Amino acid sequence: MTSTTHDQQDAPAGADPKRWQALWVTLVVGFMSLLDVSIVSVALPSLQQSLGASPATVQWVVSGYALAFGIALVPAGRLGDAFGRRRLFLIGLVAFVVCSAAAGAAPSVGWLIAARLLQGVAAGVLAPQNSALIQQLFRGPERGRAFGFFGATVGISTAVGPVVGGTLLALASGPDGWRWIFYVNVPIGVVAFVLALRLIPARESSGHGRIDVPGVLLLGTGALALLFPLVQAESGGLVRFWWCFPLGVVLLVAFLRWEQRVVRAGKDPVFDPRLVTRTRGYAPGLALGTVYFIGFSGIWLTFALYFQTGLGWTPLQSGLAVTPFAVGSASAAVVAGRLVERYGRALTVLGLAGVSVGLTATAVVVATVPPGSIGWAIVPTLLLAGVGGGFVISPNVTLTLRDVPVEMAGSAGGALQTLQRFGGAIGTAALPGLFYLVLAHTDQRYSWAAAAALGVAVLGALAALAIGVLDWRHDRRDDARQAQRAPEDAGSGRAHVEFHGSHAAHP
Repeated sequence: MTSTTHDQQDAPAGADPKRWQALWVTLVVGFMSLLDVSIVSVALPSLQQSLGASPATVQWVVSGYALAFGIALVPAGRLGDAFGRRRLFLIGLVAFVVCSAAAGAAPSVGWLIAARLLQGVAAGVLAPQNSALIQQLFRGPERGRAFGFFGATVGISTAVGPVVGGTLLALASGPDGWRWIFYVNVPIGVVAFVLALRLIPARESSGHGRIDVPGVLLLGTGALALLFPLVQAESGGLVRFWWCFPLGVVLLVAFLRWEQRVVRAGKDPVFDPRLVTRTRGYAPGLALGTVYFIGFSGIWLTFALYFQTGLGWTPLQSGLAVTPFAVGSASAAVVAGRLVERYGRALTVLGLAGVSVGLTATAVVVATVPPGSIGWAIVPTLLLAGVGGGFVISPNVTLTLRDVPVEMAGSAGGALQTLQRFGGAIGTAALPGLFYLVLAHTDQRYSWAAAAALGVAVLGALAALAIGVLDWRHDRRDDARQAQRAPEDAGSGRAHVEFHGSHAAHP
């Protein structure tokens, strides 16, 4: 008997019978949109040559997508809450497919950048609907398993982007081979759209459809101000646009104060601040995810620089070298989804310890093993780090969103992914920057530069570990108090939170 059949038999009363099929459709689309964050990186040299663009200009093909993606997440999540996740998912998918085709057919670099910016917005519309649909369709232990598959999708898509990009470039030879990196999204997206129409339930959420336009503008400009210097770091953005950071902080503080005012008026905010202050597990989950993604996102570019620039490997060889991390992460994420209801935050603590040990061992191997043997030497250490990572991403998503009202699932999930994007932007700016700094001061010792950058990733994992330990201890104290007050609730200890004055209700 398949696991899906077993889940159908054990389904909660009223559960949608097509929920698992709908999940797989959304995960395929999520994989496609997340893959486009990293897959294009390996094609930048051929892109530059084919379109006659400068390195700084062609870098916008990557950074523009990431920037638009990050800015769109929270407003798109709120729109899904208000007007229906299925509707927003289908709109985002159509836009993503059209923009992918436009990017593949781009006659100039300006056209390509414009298509990538719009494609990033479409991806930002899709992403929060994924996590919100899981909140909507699944309950109890099933929700943990669903988020386990979601976490595996995030981990795999981030890690295998260079492999997939290198493979496509190898198969599609010629100066225009890079176009297939975008064209490949079109048939996948068309099939996914047809399946989504059939499988994703048309049930709308109970939001009243009112959008807080001033809140959207404050959040969008604030996020843009903070992310723009980071995505432009490679071309000196941190120095030239330093003033964007204080401006972004001012705008986001104004956004939070505005949202508090909206809540007091009994209206629908873009992001309800009470999610952070009153929802158990949400604030530490946001902090843990943000800090973890600093190292998690930055190591891939570090490995690409080390293997391709330092050792002269091809993009495909470089991507295959980090495959053990992807394999370990995907396998562990699925297992973690089944264990998170039982072990809670202890699972992420264990995972972060594994990531820290695995990346530390990888840094030691990179610094000490001869280049000719490095490919095989890092297999066990990256596998360990990947298994640890699989115990981090999906359990953290589950624990962060577990007590979020379903009516706020889109904006809450969008905020979580926005902060992960922000952490990722810091990592992709900081780790390569340190790589080049160490390289310049060690007589071009690429192994030392890579080891130093990996060391910073380890510090990020340790910081996330500290947050996880504190939250774990807090949960244990809460569970003990709950057991004293109501012995029948001792197994979960989860406290419901009412959002008076809003339209939210817990599942």
